[in-house]
Amino acid sequence: MKIHTILSPQLFSLFEKEVVDKQVLVIDILRATTSMVVMLENGATSVRPVAGVEEALRLKQENPALLIAGERNGFKVEGFEFGNSPQEFTPERVRGESLVITTTNGTQALSLSLAASHIWVGGFLNMNALVASICDTKKDVFLFCAGWKGHVNLEDTLFAGAVAQQLVDKGWAVADDATRAAMSLWLQAQGDLHGFLSEASHVQRFQSMHAESDLDVCLKCNTSGMSVRYENGVLVAIPS
Repeated sequence: MKIHTILSPQLFSLFEKEVVDKQVLVIDILRATTSMVVMLENGATSVRPVAGVEEALRLKQENPALLIAGERNGFKVEGFEFGNSPQEFTPERVRGESLVITTTNGTQALSLSLAASHIWVGGFLNMNALVASICDTKKDVFLFCAGWKGHVNLEDTLFAGAVAQQLVDKGWAVADDATRAAMSLWLQAQGDLHGFLSEASHVQRFQSMHAESDLDVCLKCNTSGMSVRYENGVLVAIPS
């Protein structure tokens, strides 16, 4: 099996035909795919990612019991119950609830991936579980970095490298230079993720938003044992 890396949604058109009937791992470390795992880990009964604010509002209008979460440009959408901080989705607030989430980057990347046979989401917090599920599926995987508004970002690339390294250690083959570059970043950064990312653009945005504590949550490794798969419009938790 081979590992491919898509460093930005702007590059997805180059892979559009290749991902058909393959695996895609959607990566938005800061913060969408991290928050999606936290929602399910803390007891949400249903999480539906959607690309647009309008779609989220329409679903809320159809079912007022839904809780809607999301951000644009890093800030909570006006009128939504939640933004996109993983710290918001506590068990007290989400256990037993159905949620909809839309974000600037992560849910957009997910919406591009629908031709894949398996779509996974997650981050450092469930990395080992994701790797195990990807290996069990036995199909080529595309590590799809959501980036920031079409641009490459450091943290998603770093996580792609971490996943790729684990897969290589299990005998998978590297298919492209993007994967090699991501793995090189991971080898440099793995001893000090916070330090390596200290000048990353998104981390600087966090600082301007006074949201640095989210970074600590998003960079903790393997606090969750579940992999998360997108199926029939919703996210499904798969325990390890």
